[in-house]
Amino acid sequence: MCQIAHIMSPLFLSHIMSPLFLFGLQESADNVSPDSTSPSKDALLEEACKKYDEATRLCPTLHDAFYNWAIAISDRAKMRGRTKEAEELWEQATKNYEKAVQLNWNTPQALNNWGLALQELSAIVPAREKQKIVRTAISKFRAAIQLQFDFHRAIYNLGTVLYGLAEDTLRTGGSTNPKEVSPNELYSQSAIYIAAAHALKPTYSVYSSALRLVRSMLPLPHLKDGYLTAPPVGNTIAPHSDWKRTEFFLNHEALQQVIRVEQKQVFRSLSGRTADVANIDKRAIRVDIPDIVSVSACADLTLPPGAGLCIDTTHGPVFLVADSWEYLDGWLDAIRLVYTIYARGKTDVLAGIITG
Repeated sequence: MCQIAHIMSPLFLSHIMSPLFLFGLQESADNVSPDSTSPSKDALLEEACKKYDEATRLCPTLHDAFYNWAIAISDRAKMRGRTKEAEELWEQATKNYEKAVQLNWNTPQALNNWGLALQELSAIVPAREKQKIVRTAISKFRAAIQLQFDFHRAIYNLGTVLYGLAEDTLRTGGSTNPKEVSPNELYSQSAIYIAAAHALKPTYSVYSSALRLVRSMLPLPHLKDGYLTAPPVGNTIAPHSDWKRTEFFLNHEALQQVIRVEQKQVFRSLSGRTADVANIDKRAIRVDIPDIVSVSACADLTLPPGAGLCIDTTHGPVFLVADSWEYLDGWLDAIRLVYTIYARGKTDVLAGIITG
């Protein structure tokens, strides 16, 4: 419950805490002309920040106030470039986005903005601090997408931050930890999210331009490929020794296991070679996108060691195991995005991206 100071009249309190009044200061700042003699944009934003500060001290549960306060601080930070003052403002903005999310976790826009603020902050801080902040930004974008699978802005933003991480990792000589994702894999992940954002909003020119840059980083003619440990077809309770680490690919139609037949590669392998479609082993696992009910991580003692993946379908569950939890995140997001694109009636756009 809000703790209201006795010296504040109810009328004054309702006035300073009114979303229309507070947001109106930000709107006024946006409308200020550079040549205007009225108060500067920064002065109006600073005044809005003071009012948000006062409102949140009087009522600490106003998640909308913390959210809009963070936006106002971010606008002030953008006006200061890559300065120490900007760094301090971005740090303040991230703290207010964090508070807004704590008060109302079901806010994908706040999570997305939190990720953007962290991304901006990472461009200012010393190099030794950058990667930790970037990885935190990735987690915020991913959390936003998990709340709203068709949130194309968060999907695109995740693609851009992964691309930047790939560039930084490559510039510093790549990862020395074999369990960490390689720069090439980061580039490929980046391309997946940008392709998905374009498929959901094909009319956005920004997405189209970014896709032209990263499309060649996809494992064409697929959206994603890699390794998963799988049981024999139809026997999910097989002994762990019977589970095999094999190639899988994901496209606009299905998640498909790649079984080598007659020493040939089925479809496109990780090495880029192709083989006759007729050589598909009928025992290969295939999950058609329209059949998917849900996709989730799972920790089950009946599964082999690793990061468990459960795909619930209209024909029953399919269990697989990724090499690590980080790799599992990539598979989870990719499968969910392809299903979301299908559910939104945009499968033909995705097909054009990966097969065109």
